[in-house]
Amino acid sequence: RSAAAAGRACVAPVAAGLVRVMERVHAARALSIGVRVPAQLQFAGESQDLQTLLGNLLDNACKWGRHRVELSGEALPHGRLVLLIDDDGPGIPEADRSAALSRGVRMDQTVQGSGLGLAIVDQLVQQYEGSVSL
Repeated sequence: RSAAAAGRACVAPVAAGLVRVMERVHAARALSIGVRVPAQLQFAGESQDLQTLLGNLLDNACKWGRHRVELSGEALPHGRLVLLIDDDGPGIPEADRSAALSRGVRMDQTVQGSGLGLAIVDQLVQQYEGSVSL
């Protein structure tokens, strides 16, 4: 589906709700999860798709972050936006980044997960004619 055919969702409240969930899910880790998103920032798509995107990305960052996870966003020309999720974890080696977006690939078998989250994000972002960069 193209962005033109989709709805619109305000990013800030979706992000705030997901941060509350991540703080509960990852409470034992005592992570600092910050959000810097303009109040008026809009996602040109369905709210549930934004929740899926941000939920998978934030959960992944919370699994790997040592102390901090940050979500920021900004509007770009022509109705586009950039969402950045940053953490202070070890990162993904450059040679493994494309594989990390493949369905079922888990970069570390010792960490709980299905290996689907980043693949789902990549597929959904492509449906909105966007791109994912690790």
